[in-house]
Amino acid sequence: MKTKIFRNALAAVNLLTALSIVVCAVVQGGTAQQTPQHHTYQLIDLGTFGGPTSYNFSENAREMNNRGEVTGLAATTIADPNYPNFNPIVFGGPDPFLEHAFLWSNGVLIDLGAIPGANGSGAGSINSAGVAAGASTTGSIDPTTGWPAAEAIIWRNGTMIQLGTLGGQQSVANGLNDRGQVGGMGSNTIPDPFSFFGVLFGSNGSSLTQDRAFVWQGGVMSDIGTLGGPDAAIFDMSNAGAVGLSYTNSIPNPTTGIPTVDPFLWVNGSMTDLGTLGGTFGSPEWINTPGQVVGESDLEGDLVSHPFLWDHGVLTDLGTLGGDNGSAFFINDAGTIVGDADLPGSTVHHGFLWKRGVMSDLGVIGSDPCSLATHINEKEQVVGKSTDCVGGVLHVFLWENGEMVDLNSLVNPPSDTQMHVPSYINQRGEITGTAILPNGDVHAVLLIPNGDCDSSCESRITASQANPSVAPRPRAARLSPAQRARALMRQRFHLPAFEAAKD
Repeated sequence: MKTKIFRNALAAVNLLTALSIVVCAVVQGGTAQQTPQHHTYQLIDLGTFGGPTSYNFSENAREMNNRGEVTGLAATTIADPNYPNFNPIVFGGPDPFLEHAFLWSNGVLIDLGAIPGANGSGAGSINSAGVAAGASTTGSIDPTTGWPAAEAIIWRNGTMIQLGTLGGQQSVANGLNDRGQVGGMGSNTIPDPFSFFGVLFGSNGSSLTQDRAFVWQGGVMSDIGTLGGPDAAIFDMSNAGAVGLSYTNSIPNPTTGIPTVDPFLWVNGSMTDLGTLGGTFGSPEWINTPGQVVGESDLEGDLVSHPFLWDHGVLTDLGTLGGDNGSAFFINDAGTIVGDADLPGSTVHHGFLWKRGVMSDLGVIGSDPCSLATHINEKEQVVGKSTDCVGGVLHVFLWENGEMVDLNSLVNPPSDTQMHVPSYINQRGEITGTAILPNGDVHAVLLIPNGDCDSSCESRITASQANPSVAPRPRAARLSPAQRARALMRQRFHLPAFEAAKD
């Protein structure tokens, strides 16, 4: 009995000794057994093809895969014979040099080329196998739009494949999946006073034609039809299907001046109308692998718009953060959604995270007035922008574990190249986007996790949070329903002059 008591006492002493060692290590070292609060990133400038700029196609495209391969477009040293005329569906703006689509893979920037001749190209989506999709100019001018004509392209294993058109002189591939399907939009030759391109111009053009959604597979481009109206377009595609928007009829609404526009889901030859939240305009932003769709939709009267979730037949209004408007930009495969929504009074908006029916305000960087969240991965790492409320980017952020941090403060070693727009975050936590160089040029960049924050890094984070207060810039006068519908359409087609509408 005494032996048993002695052994138990000895075991207790050993346990207490072990615990005291751990406690002392934590107290004395201050870091033992602690998880680092923040992580650092290496900033890689993806470069150009000799010209001044490179960038990603948009914030609404799958421009990076989970292997860290990135696609976009970069300027060459070849003069653009059409400058300053450009095709806004393919390119981000006028450039005196031709731009070519690129693939960045394993540290190498690869020129994907364009249709032979003095033509430019751009790629906005990439699948898990490294196949990129986009478009190239053809050397002609489209008489209906006045833009350089363009043809949808995919680049696979170093080979450029021209997908064709639907009879007109414009087509662009906006998305692709791992099943060999490519989705996009193209013009035909049927006159249409409510052409989507006409909406982009802000006026109806008598010479414009219908713009139709297509799916390309097995070497064949097919017009997938519409929801009853003259026009349709595919914006995003996953292995679950494709999403886009379509007119439902040809009768203009008195509120918007255009026919009713509904979001749709296309799966294996079948198009499903996702409906709206009561208004006459709705647009999808993203479809995840399980087939859930997010976007924004007007409410009845078309004066305000709310973010929505469509989940296998059920359309849900996600609401706002107390104000009038909001948008949902991305949904991960777990069903967690990010976007932005107005606060009470509708003077400012903040990025949000919606999970299991609850919308959480992600806040802002320091005293910045507004923010919006654009992408989230399966680890619930969120990237976005902290802004002046009307388009001016004040900081770019990473939100994780309940905290929003200035992304540029996490770059190690620190860089004079400052990320200006984060475009995508993959499952490895790699972040792509565009950055401003010290000379003012814009380049596509990639942030790769490379370690944990040290004291210097934490000091940079603290300094970024202590910026002087920036007052919200006043919004312009409220747009009429017609102006608002046109602005939303332009924004969804990524026309540069209207990207600010999303901020």
